[in-house]
Amino acid sequence: MNEQSTAAMDVALAYHRAWTSHDFDRAMTYIAEDIVCQAPAGRLAGADAFRGFMGPFAQMLTRSNLVAAFGDDEKAVLMYDTDTVPVQDAPGAECLTVAGGKITHMRIIFDRLPFEAARRAASTGEAAGGE
Repeated sequence: MNEQSTAAMDVALAYHRAWTSHDFDRAMTYIAEDIVCQAPAGRLAGADAFRGFMGPFAQMLTRSNLVAAFGDDEKAVLMYDTDTVPVQDAPGAECLTVAGGKITHMRIIFDRLPFEAARRAASTGEAAGGE
């Protein structure tokens, strides 16, 4: 079977469209089995660890707007605004490395503080950002 090389930008956008449209299984078809993901919570290695991290976020997504996308045949950078069930206005950015049509490395940047505040508020029964 011939594997056609796909530009990183094409793969990154296809991955982004899939997870932001709540088709995380399709999004995972763009992820390499041995992906390394650097996220605010730490380093994740392998597709299963990545799914465990990103899957729940994709499920709570209520809106996404792609702000900018840049890339070439090996790397792509996406910046986006998202709204989720617990946190409105949660911007994020990803730098993705692609080889053989799969994302092999991802660095995700986002602010964890609003999500932690929402978790604390939910556990105490208060509204996030409460009085």
